[in-house]
Amino acid sequence: MSRPLALVVDDEPDIRELLAITLQRMDIDTRSCADIASARAQLRGGEFQLCLTDMRLPDGDGLDLVAWMQATGLRTPVAVITAHGNVETAVRALKSGAFDFISKPLDLANLRKLVANALKLSSTEPVAPAARAGLLGDSAPMQKLREMITRVARSQAPVHITGESGTGKELVARMIHALGARAGGPFVPVNCGAIPGELMESEFFGHRKGSFTGALADKPGLFQGADGGTLFLDEIAELPLPMQVKLLRVIQEKTIRPIGQPQELPVDVRILSATHKDLRALVAAGQFREDLFYRINVIELRVPPLRERGADIALLTRHLLERQARELGLPVPGLSPGAAAKLAGYAFPGNVRELENIIERAMALSTGGDILAEDIQVQEGRAGPAAGGEAAGLDTRIDSVQREAIQKALEANRFNKTAAARQLGLTLRALRYRMAKLGME
Repeated sequence: MSRPLALVVDDEPDIRELLAITLQRMDIDTRSCADIASARAQLRGGEFQLCLTDMRLPDGDGLDLVAWMQATGLRTPVAVITAHGNVETAVRALKSGAFDFISKPLDLANLRKLVANALKLSSTEPVAPAARAGLLGDSAPMQKLREMITRVARSQAPVHITGESGTGKELVARMIHALGARAGGPFVPVNCGAIPGELMESEFFGHRKGSFTGALADKPGLFQGADGGTLFLDEIAELPLPMQVKLLRVIQEKTIRPIGQPQELPVDVRILSATHKDLRALVAAGQFREDLFYRINVIELRVPPLRERGADIALLTRHLLERQARELGLPVPGLSPGAAAKLAGYAFPGNVRELENIIERAMALSTGGDILAEDIQVQEGRAGPAAGGEAAGLDTRIDSVQREAIQKALEANRFNKTAAARQLGLTLRALRYRMAKLGME
């Protein structure tokens, strides 16, 4: 089996030699050159698994080489060597299509991790079929989104995923992870709005035993848990400003300091983030740090709302019906023309999550056979978009009403489920399904 081949582009002989020795010890053959013109000639004539290029070269900028490789369709992962602390250059490199960057003076441990990730990427083929399996829909917006997911998965750049509540932002993040070089590492999702402010630093960075009252043992944080993989920061807009400062430093330095730990620890994590809020507006209002915004928003992916994907509603509905029937041990019901028309004409302010709830309710309401129009409970008259919070609030109210009605029926019938179901006009199976969904079992 032939050894991987890397191209090193740097006008300093000492750097070229250091990189060649380091790669040789990783069983990687190298070729080297000192300028962009020579690098282009080498890339045209060779099959390289990795390219490492300095920023400042005699005949131009390292980003010129990155742009040329993108324009000519070369799939070789390229990493840019930047000056220490030059965050703007690093961000420009990632936006230009670089796989990753590493700062001078070179940290050989970080370099080895970067090279290992790049080689994993080079050994994989395009995986569009796998992408299709995770994100259903054949509409033009979904085809474009899947194409972007496949492209950004080949990079280590931070990706910020935007979209309304219920559109599937975490699913997109999981797909980026699964299709990239870190697929073998952990995927750690965290809802930033669900962590109390006083516990946030400990949750993210961990703590040492005895570092504060109640710290009875060492505790690794989310960054340690995601080391070698991906950390998905959902609802990142909810991070308080002090935590934003700490997160920015971790992204820039690639190190963390657990509470009570005297020295910093290196971490190798790719950051993906998401929110349904407008981060640019929050930056303008002083509620989100501008420097952090530009670090996490190197690549932005927008997940389209369901109302822009009308052609996908039938496909999604069929998938959800099959899944619900499988979970309930029932035959897959059909969808009457009236029910299909009702779904096709609805705006889905709660997006795919709302469609899922509608199908769950329809399965519970159905007396058998096809799902009928009257089984499809939607917000009548909603022809346009609504905020995700409104949809979530409505679902909460509906659940509360259902829970109260079931509780009263159970109490009135001395908790005889068969009698309670009869009083509510439901089958026993439908009642059990609703109780399980509402956490009443």
